[in-house]
Amino acid sequence: MPQTNLSTYNNHPYKPGGSAVKRVLWYYASSVFFKTGLLPISAFKVFLLRLFGARVGSGVVIKPGVNIKYPWHLKIGNHSWIGERVWIDNLVAVNIGNNVCISQGAILQTGSHNYKKQSFDLITGIITIEDGVWIGCGAMVNQGITAAGHTVLTSGSVANKNLEAGFIYQGNPAVKVRPRVIQ
Repeated sequence: MPQTNLSTYNNHPYKPGGSAVKRVLWYYASSVFFKTGLLPISAFKVFLLRLFGARVGSGVVIKPGVNIKYPWHLKIGNHSWIGERVWIDNLVAVNIGNNVCISQGAILQTGSHNYKKQSFDLITGIITIEDGVWIGCGAMVNQGITAAGHTVLTSGSVANKNLEAGFIYQGNPAVKVRPRVIQ
């Protein structure tokens, strides 16, 4: 039986984007201003994200403890909220719409590995979170997923497939449980 052999791992053709200097500068800026609670001011965090190439709309709230891998792969619409300890592991694009709430401890994960290959190759996929979506605390959105407009992924749930607009999803893997009614 073949076994995993990490000595053969190769993430080719993946390229993180940004120069090596930019990645190092982001690492330190992120460590000081995002991952800690030293500066809980959203406006400054938005400024830094834009400085590093993110496209960020107006009225965006970014709480303390947020981890963003590469801001140059991030787009956030107007009036969206990123909660405490959210991890945006954006090896490739993450597109977050308007009026989106990503609650505490949620993970947006654009990368994984091909467990069928001995070399455990990197797999990436763009994540799209459309307008009005709520990603509950501790929920996870996996690579290549689209959460269509006004869906809810409940706390602790895991999205392994696209989420249809206007529904509430729950569980691991997340399944559609009922329509979302907004009054």
